Amino acid sequence: MDLNEIEQLIEAGIDDADATVSRPRSPDENHEDAHFAAVVVSPAFEGKSLVQQHQMVYDALGEHMTTDIHAMEIKTYTPEEYEP
Repeated sequence: MDLNEIEQLIEAGIDDADATVSRPRSPDENHEDAHFAAVVVSPAFEGKSLVQQHQMVYDALGEHMTTDIHAMEIKTYTPEEYEP
């Protein structure tokens, strides 16, 4: 999957989300090409546990988590928590 495509899925699935997706390792066409890392900032995370926040990201990605994405490192923040 394309990094922009993943960002768009997350942003469409979580209210007011700003997602930045990268590849945490050098791509290896045999193993590493489906490993991604996401930083997601959204007021929708307010009052949610870390597990609930991550589940929201997984839900936004839907079936891509079982078909196109092998691994996803996730960091979630409310706008107040996020310091780039």
